[in-house]
Order: sequence, then C-alpha cells, then structure tokens
Amino acid sequence: MKVLLVDDHALIREALRGILNELMDDVSVLEASDSQQAMQLIRGHSDLHLTLLDLNLPDRDGFAVLADLRKRYATISIVVLSAFHDRENVLRALNLGAVGFIPKSAPREVMVNALRLVFSGGVYVPPEALGLPDAKEVKPARPASPADIGLTKRQIEVLALMMRGKSNKAISRILDMAEPTVKHHVTAILRALKAANRTEAVIAAGALGWELPRVPD
Repeated sequence: MKVLLVDDHALIREALRGILNELMDDVSVLEASDSQQAMQLIRGHSDLHLTLLDLNLPDRDGFAVLADLRKRYATISIVVLSAFHDRENVLRALNLGAVGFIPKSAPREVMVNALRLVFSGGVYVPPEALGLPDAKEVKPARPASPADIGLTKRQIEVLALMMRGKSNKAISRILDMAEPTVKHHVTAILRALKAANRTEAVIAAGALGWELPRVPD
C-alpha cells in the first residue's frame, strides 16, 4: 500500500511514518510539506491508496485541498489530521469526502486504532466530536455488526462505499445495480442507523467501529 503524508511538521510526519510501518509490512510512505508538493507526488503516483492530510498547510487551506483531491482523484482515500477537531470541522471534512478525522492530540494508541479502522474500510470519528465520552471510560452496548441492525449483505456493501465518499451514481456503477436501487438501499441504511442524511449515517457507522468489506472500485 502506498500512503502520502501531507503535513508541514517533520516530526509529525516521522511519527505517522512509524505508525504506518507498525501497522503494515508492505507500506510505502511518501511525504509532502505543503499542498504543491502533495499534488506533484499524487500526479506521479497513480497507485496511491491513502492520503493523510493536515488541514493547516502553509500554502493553502486544507479544506480546499480536500475538496480538490476528492474532485480530481476520487479513488484516493483521504484521512484528515487536525489540531482542531470540533464537531463543525469534523462534519465539514466528512461532507467533503474524508473517510476519517484524527486529532493530532490523540495518543499513539488511538491513532493506531483509527488507521487500522480506516484500512479495514471503516470511518474514524473522534468521540468528543460526536458528544460522546471516551471509549476507554464508557463502553455502551452497541450492535456487533451491521447485520444486527437488519442490514442485508448488499446494503452493507453500499454502506462501505458511502463511507468512502462514493456518490449513488458511483455506487451504482461499482455494484452494477440501478441507481434507484442504490437510493432504496441508502434509505434503508439511514433508517437503520437513525440518521437524517448520509453524513450522519457515516458518522454513526464510524462511531460503531464496524469492519466493513473492502469493495473494489
């Protein structure tokens, strides 16, 4: 797997590189200190899988970079890193297509678990951004799997693609089904997760920590 780290702090990139090497034996890590370097590396590496993106870059607003990457490189998953992890920033990042949001202040163990969840197809959202207690302090009863809340195998695949920021049209193409059928599945997913929209569904599923199947593009 090839991963790009975009952060202007060398020490943070070094720490993240160590975490990635701890998680995977075959990871190849690229580094950029600003958005310009990041774009150059992305253009030169068509097999890039994941980008860890700092929102506070020296040459461009991180949200603008995130939106640009999602528009131009839809196959690359993006996880946001930020010192500011209030609910507004987290929701904005997810709405722009990020598949996770990791606070820079998170302990190493949390970062490791967050990235492990992302690699397994999930979405990591800091519990404090959801108004939830830390998982170490409180472990509420929760569904063990999507099937426990009534999702079918096909709906689980749709949810997995939703959590990667895929549109209904893209999901329709990937799963070879009619777009109205995708919409029907999305509606069922929202109902099962008690979510008002796709973003709330992604947050709810991410908070549950499910390992969803990796659906090929």
